[in-house]
Amino acid sequence: MSWLPKDIAAGLVLTSMLVPVGIAYAEASGVPGIYGLYATIVPLLAYALFGPSRILVLGPDSALAALILAVVLPLSRGDPMRAITLASMMALVAGLTCIIAGLLRLGFVTELLSKPIRYGYMNGIALSVLISQLPRLLGFSIDSQNPVQDLYVITKASLAGLINPYSLAVGTGTLTLILLLQRFRQLPVILIAVTLATLLVALLDLDTRGVQILGELPQGLPSLTLPWLSGIDLASVVLGGVAVALVAFADTSVLSRTYAARTGRPVDPNQELIALGAANLAGGLFQGFPVSSSSSRTPVAEAAGARTQLTGVVGALCVTLLLVLAPDLMQYLPTSALAAVVIAAVMGLFVVTDLRRIFRIQQWEFWLSIACFIGVLAFGVIPGIGLAVLLAIIEFLWDAWRPYYAVLGQVDGVRGFHDIERNPGAQQIPGLLLFRWDAPLFFANAELFQQSLLQAIACAPTPVHRVVVAAEPVTSIDVTSADMLTELERLLTQAGIELHFAEVKSPVKDKMRRFGLLDPAREQHFQPTVGAAVDAYLNDHGSHARPDSIRHAD
Repeated sequence: MSWLPKDIAAGLVLTSMLVPVGIAYAEASGVPGIYGLYATIVPLLAYALFGPSRILVLGPDSALAALILAVVLPLSRGDPMRAITLASMMALVAGLTCIIAGLLRLGFVTELLSKPIRYGYMNGIALSVLISQLPRLLGFSIDSQNPVQDLYVITKASLAGLINPYSLAVGTGTLTLILLLQRFRQLPVILIAVTLATLLVALLDLDTRGVQILGELPQGLPSLTLPWLSGIDLASVVLGGVAVALVAFADTSVLSRTYAARTGRPVDPNQELIALGAANLAGGLFQGFPVSSSSSRTPVAEAAGARTQLTGVVGALCVTLLLVLAPDLMQYLPTSALAAVVIAAVMGLFVVTDLRRIFRIQQWEFWLSIACFIGVLAFGVIPGIGLAVLLAIIEFLWDAWRPYYAVLGQVDGVRGFHDIERNPGAQQIPGLLLFRWDAPLFFANAELFQQSLLQAIACAPTPVHRVVVAAEPVTSIDVTSADMLTELERLLTQAGIELHFAEVKSPVKDKMRRFGLLDPAREQHFQPTVGAAVDAYLNDHGSHARPDSIRHAD
Protein backbone atom coordinates (compact mmCIF):
# COMPACT_ATOMS: atom_id res chain seq x y z
CA MET A 1 0.00 0.00 0.00
CA SER A 2 3.04 2.29 -0.17
CA TRP A 3 1.72 3.52 -3.53
CA LEU A 4 -1.52 4.91 -2.06
CA PRO A 5 -0.19 8.18 -0.58
CA LYS A 6 1.84 8.79 -3.74
CA ASP A 7 -1.19 8.31 -5.99
CA ILE A 8 -3.35 10.59 -3.86
CA ALA A 9 -0.67 13.31 -3.87
CA ALA A 10 -0.17 12.92 -7.62
CA GLY A 11 -3.94 13.24 -8.15
CA LEU A 12 -3.98 16.53 -6.25
CA VAL A 13 -1.09 17.85 -8.35
CA LEU A 14 -2.77 16.64 -11.54
CA THR A 15 -5.94 18.55 -10.66
CA SER A 16 -4.00 21.81 -10.97
CA MET A 17 -3.72 21.08 -14.70
CA LEU A 18 -7.02 19.32 -15.32
CA VAL A 19 -9.20 22.36 -14.58
CA PRO A 20 -7.60 25.13 -16.68
CA VAL A 21 -6.63 22.80 -19.52
CA GLY A 22 -10.08 21.19 -19.66
CA ILE A 23 -11.79 24.58 -19.88
CA ALA A 24 -9.27 25.89 -22.44
CA TYR A 25 -9.62 22.90 -24.78
CA ALA A 26 -13.41 23.05 -24.52
CA GLU A 27 -13.37 26.67 -25.67
CA ALA A 28 -10.94 25.74 -28.45
CA SER A 29 -13.31 22.95 -29.52
CA GLY A 30 -16.26 25.34 -29.86
CA VAL A 31 -18.18 24.33 -26.73
CA PRO A 32 -18.67 26.15 -23.39
CA GLY A 33 -15.82 25.75 -20.92
CA ILE A 34 -17.83 23.87 -18.29
CA TYR A 35 -18.12 20.90 -20.65
CA GLY A 36 -14.36 20.58 -20.68
CA LEU A 37 -14.60 19.66 -17.01
CA TYR A 38 -17.37 17.16 -17.75
CA ALA A 39 -15.14 15.68 -20.46
CA THR A 40 -12.40 15.40 -17.85
CA ILE A 41 -14.28 13.70 -15.01
CA VAL A 42 -16.11 10.85 -16.74
CA PRO A 43 -13.37 9.66 -19.16
CA LEU A 44 -10.82 9.53 -16.33
CA LEU A 45 -13.12 7.25 -14.35
CA ALA A 46 -13.90 5.09 -17.40
CA TYR A 47 -10.24 4.69 -18.32
CA ALA A 48 -9.40 3.74 -14.73
CA LEU A 49 -11.76 0.76 -15.15
CA PHE A 50 -10.71 -0.40 -18.62
CA GLY A 51 -7.29 1.11 -19.35
CA PRO A 52 -4.21 -1.16 -19.51
CA SER A 53 -1.72 1.62 -18.79
CA ARG A 54 -1.06 2.38 -15.15
CA ILE A 55 -0.35 6.10 -15.43
CA LEU A 56 -1.78 7.29 -18.77
CA VAL A 57 -4.01 10.36 -18.30
CA LEU A 58 -6.96 10.93 -20.64
CA GLY A 59 -8.93 14.10 -21.24
CA PRO A 60 -9.61 16.95 -23.68
CA ASP A 61 -6.67 17.34 -26.04
CA SER A 62 -5.32 20.10 -28.24
CA ALA A 63 -4.79 17.69 -31.16
CA LEU A 64 -8.55 16.99 -31.28
CA ALA A 65 -9.73 20.58 -30.87
CA ALA A 66 -9.51 21.47 -34.54
CA LEU A 67 -11.29 18.25 -35.55
CA ILE A 68 -14.18 18.88 -33.15
CA LEU A 69 -14.40 22.55 -34.11
CA ALA A 70 -14.52 21.69 -37.82
CA VAL A 71 -17.74 19.74 -37.25
CA VAL A 72 -19.31 21.71 -34.42
CA LEU A 73 -18.86 25.23 -35.77
CA PRO A 74 -20.83 25.01 -39.04
CA LEU A 75 -23.56 22.71 -37.69
CA SER A 76 -24.24 24.43 -34.35
CA ARG A 77 -25.17 27.78 -35.91
CA GLY A 78 -23.83 29.59 -32.85
CA ASP A 79 -26.05 27.72 -30.37
CA PRO A 80 -23.87 26.40 -27.49
CA MET A 81 -26.33 23.64 -26.60
CA ARG A 82 -26.34 22.39 -30.19
CA ALA A 83 -22.55 22.58 -30.11
CA ILE A 84 -22.20 20.30 -27.09
CA THR A 85 -24.81 17.89 -28.45
CA LEU A 86 -22.86 17.63 -31.70
CA ALA A 87 -19.57 17.20 -29.83
CA SER A 88 -21.13 14.49 -27.64
CA MET A 89 -22.39 12.69 -30.75
CA MET A 90 -18.84 12.76 -32.11
CA ALA A 91 -17.61 11.26 -28.84
CA LEU A 92 -20.13 8.41 -29.15
CA VAL A 93 -19.02 7.71 -32.74
CA ALA A 94 -15.36 7.83 -31.74
CA GLY A 95 -16.02 5.56 -28.76
CA LEU A 96 -17.92 2.97 -30.75
CA THR A 97 -15.29 3.06 -33.51
CA CYS A 98 -12.48 2.40 -31.03
CA ILE A 99 -14.37 -0.36 -29.20
CA ILE A 100 -15.30 -2.17 -32.42
CA ALA A 101 -11.74 -1.84 -33.73
CA GLY A 102 -10.38 -3.15 -30.44
CA LEU A 103 -12.73 -6.14 -30.39
CA LEU A 104 -11.72 -6.92 -33.98
CA ARG A 105 -8.06 -6.63 -32.88
CA LEU A 106 -7.31 -3.81 -35.28
CA GLY A 107 -4.86 -2.08 -32.97
CA PHE A 108 -2.24 -2.24 -35.70
CA VAL A 109 -4.10 0.14 -38.06
CA THR A 110 -2.30 3.28 -36.91
CA GLU A 111 0.97 1.69 -37.99
CA LEU A 112 -0.15 2.49 -41.54
CA LEU A 113 0.48 6.17 -40.76
CA SER A 114 4.20 6.68 -41.26
CA LYS A 115 6.12 9.29 -39.28
CA PRO A 116 6.26 11.84 -42.13
CA ILE A 117 2.49 11.57 -42.62
CA ARG A 118 1.80 11.90 -38.89
CA TYR A 119 4.13 14.89 -38.75
CA GLY A 120 2.33 16.48 -41.69
CA TYR A 121 -1.20 16.26 -40.37
CA MET A 122 -0.17 17.09 -36.79
CA ASN A 123 1.71 20.19 -37.98
CA GLY A 124 -1.39 21.16 -39.96
CA ILE A 125 -3.67 20.58 -36.97
CA ALA A 126 -1.33 22.52 -34.68
CA LEU A 127 -1.26 25.52 -37.01
CA SER A 128 -5.05 25.33 -37.48
CA VAL A 129 -5.62 25.39 -33.71
CA LEU A 130 -3.12 28.21 -33.24
CA ILE A 131 -4.86 30.34 -35.90
CA SER A 132 -8.27 29.59 -34.36
CA GLN A 133 -7.07 30.96 -30.99
CA LEU A 134 -5.60 34.20 -32.30
CA PRO A 135 -8.93 36.13 -32.27
CA ARG A 136 -9.48 35.22 -28.59
CA LEU A 137 -5.93 36.30 -27.81
CA LEU A 138 -6.43 39.60 -29.65
CA GLY A 139 -9.84 40.32 -28.13
CA PHE A 140 -12.23 40.02 -31.07
CA SER A 141 -14.19 37.30 -32.85
CA ILE A 142 -14.51 36.19 -36.46
CA ASP A 143 -16.68 33.81 -38.46
CA SER A 144 -14.30 30.90 -38.92
CA GLN A 145 -14.08 29.22 -42.35
CA ASN A 146 -10.72 27.55 -42.94
CA PRO A 147 -7.26 28.32 -41.55
CA VAL A 148 -6.02 30.21 -44.62
CA GLN A 149 -9.11 32.43 -44.89
CA ASP A 150 -9.21 32.88 -41.10
CA LEU A 151 -5.62 34.12 -41.09
CA TYR A 152 -6.50 36.66 -43.81
CA VAL A 153 -9.54 37.89 -41.84
CA ILE A 154 -7.53 38.11 -38.61
CA THR A 155 -4.81 40.13 -40.33
CA LYS A 156 -7.40 42.44 -41.88
CA ALA A 157 -9.19 42.95 -38.54
CA SER A 158 -5.90 43.62 -36.76
CA LEU A 159 -4.88 46.25 -39.30
CA ALA A 160 -8.34 47.82 -38.89
CA GLY A 161 -7.63 48.41 -35.19
CA LEU A 162 -9.98 45.82 -33.69
CA ILE A 163 -7.37 44.47 -31.29
CA ASN A 164 -8.24 44.93 -27.61
CA PRO A 165 -4.94 45.91 -25.98
CA TYR A 166 -6.00 44.62 -22.54
CA SER A 167 -6.94 41.19 -23.90
CA LEU A 168 -3.71 41.09 -25.86
CA ALA A 169 -1.66 42.03 -22.80
CA VAL A 170 -3.35 39.42 -20.59
CA GLY A 171 -3.08 36.71 -23.26
CA THR A 172 0.52 37.33 -24.28
CA GLY A 173 1.54 37.76 -20.64
CA THR A 174 -0.03 34.40 -19.79
CA LEU A 175 1.63 32.74 -22.78
CA THR A 176 5.02 34.21 -21.95
CA LEU A 177 4.78 33.10 -18.32
CA ILE A 178 3.84 29.55 -19.34
CA LEU A 179 6.74 29.32 -21.77
CA LEU A 180 9.22 30.74 -19.27
CA LEU A 181 8.16 28.38 -16.47
CA GLN A 182 7.86 25.23 -18.58
CA ARG A 183 11.39 24.17 -17.70
CA PHE A 184 10.33 23.81 -14.06
CA ARG A 185 8.37 20.57 -14.35
CA GLN A 186 7.71 20.40 -10.63
CA LEU A 187 5.63 23.60 -10.74
CA PRO A 188 1.92 23.73 -11.71
CA VAL A 189 2.80 26.16 -14.48
CA ILE A 190 -0.60 26.48 -16.14
CA LEU A 191 -2.40 26.89 -12.81
CA ILE A 192 0.01 29.65 -11.78
CA ALA A 193 -0.38 31.49 -15.10
CA VAL A 194 -4.19 31.38 -15.31
CA THR A 195 -4.58 32.19 -11.60
CA LEU A 196 -2.47 35.32 -11.98
CA ALA A 197 -4.42 36.29 -15.12
CA THR A 198 -7.73 35.76 -13.30
CA LEU A 199 -6.62 37.84 -10.30
CA LEU A 200 -5.39 40.59 -12.61
CA VAL A 201 -8.72 40.80 -14.43
CA ALA A 202 -10.75 40.70 -11.19
CA LEU A 203 -8.65 43.28 -9.30
CA LEU A 204 -8.38 45.76 -12.18
CA ASP A 205 -11.95 45.27 -13.47
CA LEU A 206 -10.57 44.51 -16.91
CA ASP A 207 -13.84 42.87 -17.91
CA THR A 208 -15.29 46.40 -18.05
CA ARG A 209 -12.55 47.26 -20.57
CA GLY A 210 -13.58 44.62 -23.06
CA VAL A 211 -11.65 41.62 -21.72
CA GLN A 212 -13.87 38.58 -22.24
CA ILE A 213 -14.18 36.34 -19.18
CA LEU A 214 -15.48 32.84 -18.61
CA GLY A 215 -18.40 34.01 -16.45
CA GLU A 216 -20.42 32.02 -13.98
CA LEU A 217 -20.31 28.26 -14.34
CA PRO A 218 -23.41 26.19 -13.58
CA GLN A 219 -23.20 24.37 -10.29
CA GLY A 220 -23.50 20.60 -10.30
CA LEU A 221 -22.52 17.55 -12.32
CA PRO A 222 -23.27 16.30 -15.83
CA SER A 223 -26.39 14.21 -16.32
CA LEU A 224 -26.78 11.02 -18.32
CA THR A 225 -28.05 12.11 -21.74
CA LEU A 226 -28.30 10.44 -25.12
CA PRO A 227 -27.14 13.20 -27.49
CA TRP A 228 -29.15 13.54 -30.68
CA LEU A 229 -30.04 16.27 -33.16
CA SER A 230 -32.34 15.77 -36.12
CA GLY A 231 -32.02 17.55 -39.43
CA ILE A 232 -28.22 17.79 -39.38
CA ASP A 233 -25.50 16.54 -41.68
CA LEU A 234 -25.07 13.21 -39.89
CA ALA A 235 -22.34 12.13 -42.33
CA SER A 236 -20.13 15.00 -41.13
CA VAL A 237 -20.61 13.96 -37.51
CA VAL A 238 -19.81 10.31 -38.27
CA LEU A 239 -16.80 11.17 -40.42
CA GLY A 240 -15.56 13.58 -37.76
CA GLY A 241 -15.99 10.96 -35.04
CA VAL A 242 -14.04 8.36 -37.04
CA ALA A 243 -11.28 10.91 -37.73
CA VAL A 244 -11.14 11.72 -34.02
CA ALA A 245 -10.86 8.01 -33.21
CA LEU A 246 -7.95 7.61 -35.64
CA VAL A 247 -6.01 10.62 -34.34
CA ALA A 248 -6.78 9.85 -30.70
CA PHE A 249 -5.63 6.26 -30.96
CA ALA A 250 -2.54 7.17 -32.98
CA ASP A 251 -1.47 9.53 -30.20
CA THR A 252 -2.57 7.22 -27.40
CA SER A 253 -0.80 4.18 -28.81
CA VAL A 254 2.49 6.08 -29.14
CA LEU A 255 2.25 7.53 -25.62
CA SER A 256 1.10 4.21 -24.15
CA ARG A 257 4.01 2.31 -25.73
CA THR A 258 6.45 4.97 -24.52
CA TYR A 259 5.40 4.62 -20.89
CA ALA A 260 5.09 0.84 -21.19
CA ALA A 261 8.74 0.67 -22.27
CA ARG A 262 9.73 3.02 -19.47
CA THR A 263 7.95 1.07 -16.75
CA GLY A 264 8.63 -2.38 -18.19
CA ARG A 265 4.91 -3.20 -18.28
CA PRO A 266 3.79 -3.93 -21.86
CA VAL A 267 0.24 -2.99 -22.82
CA ASP A 268 -2.13 -4.59 -25.32
CA PRO A 269 -2.91 -2.09 -28.11
CA ASN A 270 -6.31 -3.67 -28.65
CA GLN A 271 -7.19 -3.25 -24.98
CA GLU A 272 -5.93 0.32 -25.26
CA LEU A 273 -8.38 0.84 -28.12
CA ILE A 274 -11.26 -0.57 -26.07
CA ALA A 275 -10.34 1.60 -23.08
CA LEU A 276 -10.09 4.73 -25.23
CA GLY A 277 -13.44 3.84 -26.76
CA ALA A 278 -15.04 3.32 -23.34
CA ALA A 279 -13.72 6.69 -22.17
CA ASN A 280 -15.17 8.48 -25.20
CA LEU A 281 -18.44 6.57 -25.04
CA ALA A 282 -18.90 7.40 -21.36
CA GLY A 283 -17.93 11.03 -21.97
CA GLY A 284 -20.42 11.35 -24.82
CA LEU A 285 -23.24 10.02 -22.62
CA PHE A 286 -22.43 12.52 -19.86
CA GLN A 287 -22.33 15.75 -21.91
CA GLY A 288 -18.64 15.51 -22.76
CA PHE A 289 -16.78 15.60 -26.06
CA PRO A 290 -14.02 13.48 -27.65
CA VAL A 291 -10.91 12.90 -25.56
CA SER A 292 -7.47 11.40 -26.04
CA SER A 293 -4.38 10.69 -24.00
CA SER A 294 -2.45 13.72 -22.86
CA SER A 295 1.25 14.11 -23.52
CA SER A 296 1.35 17.06 -21.10
CA ARG A 297 -0.74 15.80 -18.15
CA THR A 298 0.65 12.26 -18.16
CA PRO A 299 4.25 13.44 -17.47
CA VAL A 300 2.89 15.64 -14.66
CA ALA A 301 1.23 12.61 -13.08
CA GLU A 302 4.40 10.54 -13.49
CA ALA A 303 6.65 13.26 -12.05
CA ALA A 304 4.28 13.63 -9.09
CA GLY A 305 4.75 9.94 -8.25
CA ALA A 306 1.71 8.28 -9.87
CA ARG A 307 1.79 4.49 -9.73
CA THR A 308 -1.77 3.48 -10.68
CA GLN A 309 -4.94 4.86 -12.23
CA LEU A 310 -6.01 5.97 -8.75
CA THR A 311 -4.22 9.21 -9.63
CA GLY A 312 -6.76 9.90 -12.38
CA VAL A 313 -9.63 8.93 -10.08
CA VAL A 314 -8.42 11.40 -7.43
CA GLY A 315 -8.12 14.10 -10.09
CA ALA A 316 -11.66 13.42 -11.31
CA LEU A 317 -13.04 13.57 -7.76
CA CYS A 318 -11.25 16.87 -7.09
CA VAL A 319 -12.72 18.42 -10.24
CA THR A 320 -16.13 17.11 -9.17
CA LEU A 321 -15.82 18.76 -5.76
CA LEU A 322 -14.83 22.02 -7.42
CA LEU A 323 -17.97 21.98 -9.58
CA VAL A 324 -20.20 21.18 -6.62
CA LEU A 325 -18.68 23.44 -3.97
CA ALA A 326 -16.91 26.36 -5.66
CA PRO A 327 -17.78 26.87 -9.35
CA ASP A 328 -17.49 30.68 -9.02
CA LEU A 329 -13.72 30.49 -8.47
CA MET A 330 -13.25 30.64 -12.26
CA GLN A 331 -15.74 33.39 -12.98
CA TYR A 332 -13.10 35.98 -13.93
CA LEU A 333 -10.89 33.62 -15.91
CA PRO A 334 -10.11 35.59 -19.14
CA THR A 335 -10.66 33.82 -22.45
CA SER A 336 -7.44 35.33 -23.79
CA ALA A 337 -5.57 33.43 -21.04
CA LEU A 338 -7.36 30.23 -22.08
CA ALA A 339 -6.27 30.92 -25.67
CA ALA A 340 -2.71 31.26 -24.37
CA VAL A 341 -2.98 27.85 -22.68
CA VAL A 342 -4.08 26.23 -25.94
CA ILE A 343 -1.40 28.02 -27.99
CA ALA A 344 1.30 26.92 -25.54
CA ALA A 345 0.06 23.34 -25.85
CA VAL A 346 -0.06 23.24 -29.66
CA MET A 347 3.41 24.75 -29.91
CA GLY A 348 4.58 21.42 -28.57
CA LEU A 349 2.80 19.61 -31.42
CA PHE A 350 4.94 21.15 -34.17
CA VAL A 351 7.65 18.89 -35.54
CA VAL A 352 10.45 20.71 -37.36
CA THR A 353 13.78 19.16 -36.38
CA ASP A 354 12.87 15.63 -37.41
CA LEU A 355 11.45 16.90 -40.71
CA ARG A 356 14.84 18.44 -41.45
CA ARG A 357 16.40 15.02 -40.84
CA ILE A 358 13.85 13.37 -43.15
CA PHE A 359 14.58 15.96 -45.84
CA ARG A 360 18.27 15.06 -45.68
CA ILE A 361 17.80 11.29 -45.85
CA GLN A 362 14.68 10.83 -48.02
CA GLN A 363 13.22 13.90 -49.71
CA TRP A 364 10.11 12.28 -51.18
CA GLU A 365 8.86 11.42 -47.66
CA PHE A 366 9.51 15.01 -46.61
CA TRP A 367 7.34 16.29 -49.47
CA LEU A 368 4.70 13.70 -48.54
CA SER A 369 4.61 15.29 -45.09
CA ILE A 370 4.33 18.77 -46.59
CA ALA A 371 1.43 17.58 -48.79
CA CYS A 372 -0.45 16.41 -45.69
CA PHE A 373 0.31 19.71 -43.96
CA ILE A 374 -0.98 21.75 -46.89
CA GLY A 375 -4.03 19.47 -47.23
CA VAL A 376 -5.09 20.20 -43.65
CA LEU A 377 -4.67 23.96 -44.14
CA ALA A 378 -6.25 24.17 -47.59
CA PHE A 379 -9.17 21.76 -47.28
CA GLY A 380 -9.84 21.72 -43.54
CA VAL A 381 -8.84 19.37 -40.79
CA ILE A 382 -11.12 16.41 -41.53
CA PRO A 383 -10.49 16.34 -45.32
CA GLY A 384 -6.81 16.81 -44.48
CA ILE A 385 -6.90 13.72 -42.24
CA GLY A 386 -8.64 11.86 -45.06
CA LEU A 387 -5.87 12.93 -47.42
CA ALA A 388 -3.27 11.75 -44.89
CA VAL A 389 -4.91 8.32 -44.69
CA LEU A 390 -5.09 8.09 -48.49
CA LEU A 391 -1.43 9.05 -48.83
CA ALA A 392 -0.56 6.50 -46.13
CA ILE A 393 -2.27 3.74 -48.12
CA ILE A 394 -0.54 4.85 -51.35
CA GLU A 395 2.80 4.97 -49.55
CA PHE A 396 2.13 1.50 -48.12
CA LEU A 397 1.36 0.09 -51.56
CA TRP A 398 4.00 1.95 -53.55
CA ASP A 399 7.02 -0.21 -52.75
CA ALA A 400 5.02 -3.35 -53.54
CA TRP A 401 3.42 -1.77 -56.60
CA ARG A 402 6.70 -0.85 -58.27
CA PRO A 403 9.25 -2.94 -56.36
CA TYR A 404 12.92 -3.47 -56.90
CA TYR A 405 13.94 -6.58 -58.84
CA ALA A 406 17.31 -8.00 -59.83
CA VAL A 407 19.06 -10.49 -62.03
CA LEU A 408 21.52 -12.48 -59.94
CA GLY A 409 25.02 -13.69 -60.62
CA GLN A 410 28.01 -14.71 -58.54
CA VAL A 411 30.92 -12.53 -57.56
CA ASP A 412 34.30 -14.26 -57.46
CA GLY A 413 35.29 -14.94 -53.87
CA VAL A 414 31.87 -14.06 -52.39
CA ARG A 415 29.40 -16.68 -51.27
CA GLY A 416 25.87 -16.68 -52.69
CA PHE A 417 24.29 -14.92 -55.66
CA HIS A 418 24.09 -11.17 -55.99
CA ASP A 419 22.54 -8.36 -58.00
CA ILE A 420 24.55 -7.96 -61.21
CA GLU A 421 23.65 -4.24 -61.39
CA ARG A 422 25.28 -3.58 -58.02
CA ASN A 423 28.11 -6.01 -58.63
CA PRO A 424 29.51 -5.38 -62.13
CA GLY A 425 31.90 -8.30 -61.79
CA ALA A 426 29.12 -10.81 -61.18
CA GLN A 427 28.90 -13.65 -63.70
CA GLN A 428 25.78 -15.38 -64.93
CA ILE A 429 25.62 -19.09 -65.72
CA PRO A 430 25.09 -19.50 -69.46
CA GLY A 431 21.50 -20.47 -70.20
CA LEU A 432 20.27 -19.81 -66.64
CA LEU A 433 18.52 -16.63 -65.50
CA LEU A 434 18.25 -16.07 -61.76
CA PHE A 435 15.52 -13.46 -61.20
CA ARG A 436 14.72 -11.99 -57.76
CA TRP A 437 11.46 -10.10 -57.06
CA ASP A 438 11.54 -8.00 -53.87
CA ALA A 439 7.83 -7.82 -53.03
CA PRO A 440 4.63 -9.82 -52.69
CA LEU A 441 3.01 -10.73 -56.00
CA PHE A 442 -0.44 -9.21 -56.31
CA PHE A 443 -2.79 -7.64 -58.83
CA ALA A 444 -1.03 -4.25 -58.94
CA ASN A 445 2.44 -5.57 -59.84
CA ALA A 446 1.64 -8.80 -61.71
CA GLU A 447 1.94 -7.19 -65.14
CA LEU A 448 5.20 -5.49 -64.18
CA PHE A 449 6.62 -8.80 -62.96
CA GLN A 450 5.93 -10.46 -66.30
CA GLN A 451 7.30 -7.54 -68.32
CA SER A 452 10.42 -7.28 -66.17
CA LEU A 453 11.19 -10.99 -66.37
CA LEU A 454 10.70 -11.09 -70.15
CA GLN A 455 12.90 -8.03 -70.50
CA ALA A 456 15.60 -9.72 -68.40
CA ILE A 457 15.43 -12.77 -70.67
CA ALA A 458 15.79 -10.56 -73.75
CA CYS A 459 18.84 -8.83 -72.23
CA ALA A 460 20.58 -12.02 -71.09
CA PRO A 461 24.13 -12.43 -72.53
CA THR A 462 23.36 -15.97 -73.74
CA PRO A 463 20.13 -17.70 -74.82
CA VAL A 464 18.12 -18.64 -71.72
CA HIS A 465 17.02 -22.25 -71.20
CA ARG A 466 15.72 -21.92 -67.66
CA VAL A 467 14.44 -19.14 -65.44
CA VAL A 468 14.65 -19.50 -61.65
CA VAL A 469 12.59 -17.01 -59.66
CA ALA A 470 14.37 -16.38 -56.35
CA ALA A 471 11.14 -16.00 -54.39
CA GLU A 472 12.37 -15.59 -50.82
CA PRO A 473 11.12 -11.93 -50.67
CA VAL A 474 7.70 -12.94 -52.10
CA THR A 475 5.48 -13.14 -49.02
CA SER A 476 2.12 -13.56 -50.75
CA ILE A 477 0.39 -14.25 -54.04
CA ASP A 478 -3.15 -13.59 -55.24
CA VAL A 479 -5.42 -14.88 -58.01
CA THR A 480 -4.39 -12.20 -60.51
CA SER A 481 -0.69 -12.92 -60.12
CA ALA A 482 -1.32 -16.68 -60.16
CA ASP A 483 -3.10 -16.35 -63.52
CA MET A 484 -0.19 -14.21 -64.73
CA LEU A 485 2.28 -16.96 -63.77
CA THR A 486 0.20 -19.53 -65.65
CA GLU A 487 0.24 -17.34 -68.76
CA LEU A 488 3.95 -16.60 -68.29
CA GLU A 489 4.79 -20.30 -68.06
CA ARG A 490 2.83 -20.93 -71.27
CA LEU A 491 4.78 -18.20 -73.09
CA LEU A 492 8.12 -19.46 -71.79
CA THR A 493 7.33 -23.07 -72.69
CA GLN A 494 6.53 -22.01 -76.25
CA ALA A 495 9.95 -20.34 -76.35
CA GLY A 496 11.67 -23.46 -74.99
CA ILE A 497 12.35 -21.96 -71.57
CA GLU A 498 11.60 -23.69 -68.28
CA LEU A 499 10.17 -21.79 -65.29
CA HIS A 500 11.46 -22.83 -61.83
CA PHE A 501 11.25 -21.33 -58.35
CA ALA A 502 13.60 -21.25 -55.37
CA GLU A 503 13.13 -20.40 -51.70
CA VAL A 504 9.33 -20.20 -51.90
CA LYS A 505 7.87 -19.80 -48.41
CA SER A 506 5.53 -22.53 -47.20
CA PRO A 507 2.41 -20.28 -46.94
CA VAL A 508 3.04 -19.08 -50.50
CA LYS A 509 3.44 -22.69 -51.63
CA ASP A 510 0.10 -23.52 -50.04
CA LYS A 511 -1.55 -20.76 -52.05
CA MET A 512 0.18 -21.89 -55.25
CA ARG A 513 -1.22 -25.39 -54.70
CA ARG A 514 -4.72 -23.97 -54.33
CA PHE A 515 -4.26 -21.90 -57.48
CA GLY A 516 -3.09 -24.95 -59.46
CA LEU A 517 0.51 -23.76 -59.87
CA LEU A 518 2.06 -26.54 -57.83
CA ASP A 519 1.06 -30.15 -58.32
CA PRO A 520 3.05 -33.38 -57.75
CA ALA A 521 4.30 -33.33 -61.35
CA ARG A 522 5.85 -29.88 -60.82
CA GLU A 523 7.47 -30.45 -57.44
CA GLN A 524 10.88 -30.80 -59.08
CA HIS A 525 10.50 -27.21 -60.35
CA PHE A 526 10.71 -25.92 -56.78
CA GLN A 527 14.08 -25.92 -55.01
CA PRO A 528 14.72 -24.97 -51.37
CA THR A 529 17.62 -22.59 -52.15
CA VAL A 530 19.06 -20.73 -55.10
CA GLY A 531 22.18 -22.89 -54.83
CA ALA A 532 20.05 -26.03 -55.09
CA ALA A 533 18.31 -24.55 -58.14
CA VAL A 534 21.70 -23.90 -59.76
CA ASP A 535 22.78 -27.49 -59.00
CA ALA A 536 19.56 -28.82 -60.53
CA TYR A 537 20.15 -26.80 -63.70
CA LEU A 538 23.76 -27.96 -63.99
CA ASN A 539 22.72 -31.58 -63.51
CA ASP A 540 20.03 -31.26 -66.17
CA HIS A 541 22.09 -29.28 -68.70
CA GLY A 542 25.65 -30.48 -68.03
CA SER A 543 28.51 -29.12 -65.96
CA HIS A 544 29.94 -27.39 -69.06
CA ALA A 545 27.33 -24.69 -68.41
CA ARG A 546 29.27 -23.51 -65.36
CA PRO A 547 32.09 -20.96 -65.84
CA ASP A 548 35.24 -21.98 -63.98
CA SER A 549 35.03 -18.97 -61.68
CA ILE A 550 31.46 -19.68 -60.50
CA ARG A 551 31.02 -21.25 -57.07
CA HIS A 552 27.36 -21.62 -56.36
CA ALA A 553 27.38 -22.05 -52.56
CA ASP A 554 24.62 -20.04 -50.91
